[in-house]
Amino acid sequence: MKKTILSTIFFTLSLVWVFAQTDGIVITLEGQTTDISGGTHQMTAPSNAVFDVPFHVENNTGQSHQWIITRYKVNVPTGWADGLCWGHGTDPFGGTCFSSTQMNGNPWSTPASQSVLFTVNNGEYGKMKPQINPDDFTSGQAHYRYYISDVNSAYSDSVDLIIDFTASVKPIKEDISVTIVPNPASDYINITTNGIENGTLKIVDVLGNVVYRDNISSSKSIVTSNFKTGVYFVTIDPVGAKSISKKIIIRH
Repeated sequence: MKKTILSTIFFTLSLVWVFAQTDGIVITLEGQTTDISGGTHQMTAPSNAVFDVPFHVENNTGQSHQWIITRYKVNVPTGWADGLCWGHGTDPFGGTCFSSTQMNGNPWSTPASQSVLFTVNNGEYGKMKPQINPDDFTSGQAHYRYYISDVNSAYSDSVDLIIDFTASVKPIKEDISVTIVPNPASDYINITTNGIENGTLKIVDVLGNVVYRDNISSSKSIVTSNFKTGVYFVTIDPVGAKSISKKIIIRH
């Protein structure tokens, strides 16, 4: 009796394994040949910007299908967004794309309307392209699952996508400031900046004539002995920030 039960269990598991191996659906990453249907693709997010993960869903079932894709968010950090494009392998535009606002359910499926459905004949494939947008400040691991099925049918196959993302910690910029001493000046001035890595410097007289021009980073000493007595304006243009102007007086 025990032997019969064990034989039955083994036969049942064998049928499940054979079905999993012979469903005729092959899922590969675009440009690769390894079948990952029923499996998982895990990767590190290339950046905090939106990126694509393109898959091919090949039809080797021996018959034509009009598949829909169901996206299920197994575990996704707060603030992350995702979209999806799904189309025939010959579609030069990549099929129909859906934004994160359209995919507002969990699970969510591509529409079953004829305007979106397309036929994948035996030997052809569909292009499935999830679009992932991590939250800039939320590190973590996102787990998505994509099911393939015919309309009003049970899921035929699936592939999991796991994304690891580490949010970059941006350093807090110091407040930008400029100090010029002495002022009034005669023979020289010392310019000291704070929070400026690179920038340009110019000095103009009250008539708008540029009497000095140079690059500046943290500090600079400028000889003013050849400047005429009068009022001048020092303007510094930091890279990526607003200009700063200071008035100086030259007396000889």
